[in-house]
Amino acid sequence: LCAIVAVINPNFLQVINLQNLARQIGAFGIFSIGLGLVIITGGIDLSVGSMMALLGVLMSILLTEQGVGPVPAVIACALVAMGLSLFHGILITRMNMQPFIVTLCGLLFYRGLARFITQDETKGFGAVGGLDMLRSLANGNIVGIPVPFVVLIVVSIIVYIVLHRSVYGRYLFATGQNAEAARYAGINTKRIIIVAYVVSGLLTAISGIIFAFYTNSVSPATHGNAYELYGIAAAVLGGCSLRGGEGSVVG
Repeated sequence: LCAIVAVINPNFLQVINLQNLARQIGAFGIFSIGLGLVIITGGIDLSVGSMMALLGVLMSILLTEQGVGPVPAVIACALVAMGLSLFHGILITRMNMQPFIVTLCGLLFYRGLARFITQDETKGFGAVGGLDMLRSLANGNIVGIPVPFVVLIVVSIIVYIVLHRSVYGRYLFATGQNAEAARYAGINTKRIIIVAYVVSGLLTAISGIIFAFYTNSVSPATHGNAYELYGIAAAVLGGCSLRGGEGSVVG
C-alpha cells in the first residue's frame, strides 16, 4: 500500500509526512497493545475511545481550571483509567458478565459523563504554562523520530518481555486458550484477566494524553470516536485471535 501511494504521490515519502505517520502509528499502537492483551484473554474492550474522551476532559480541567501540576494530572488520569479498567475486570470475572456488554456500557457511559462534565463544550489547554513536557510527548521528536513512536517501541519491548518471557505471559495464554483448564492447573485466571484489563487501561491513558495534546483540544462528543475499532483491528491483524489464547507483540 505504501509503495502504491508513493508512486501515485511522491510527496508521501517526504520526511514531514513520514514523521506525521509515525506519530499517529505510535499513538494508536500504544493502546492497541493493551487491547491485544485483553483479546488474548478472550475478552474485548469497546470503551477505549470514550475513555480517552473522558481522560482528555479531565486532563484539561485539572490543568486549566484546577491549577494541578502536569505530573499529578498525568498520575490522576492514569489512576482513573486503571480504576475503570479494574472495575471492568471485576464485573467480568466476579460477576460473570460478558466483556462485550460491560465495555459497551463503558463506551456509552464514559462519553456521556465527559459530555455532562463539560456541558458538551470543547475543552483545550490554551496557553497554560509548564506543559512543554506533555506537548513534546505528543508533538516532539527524538533525533528526528516522533516521541509517540519512541514510546511505542519502549512499551512494545516491555510488553514483549512480559508476554513472551514471563510466567504471567504463559498464564495469560493458558487462560485465553482454556480458562477452565488453566484454573484446574492452579492458575488464578480471574487475577490474570483483571491485570490484563488494568494494563490496557494504563496504556489507554498514555495514548489518551498523547492524543489530547496532539489535537490540543478535546470535544467530548467526537474525541476518540471509533478508536477502539482501530485498536481491535490492529491487534487482530497482528495475530491476536478473538477466540483468545493467540497473539504476539511483534505481530
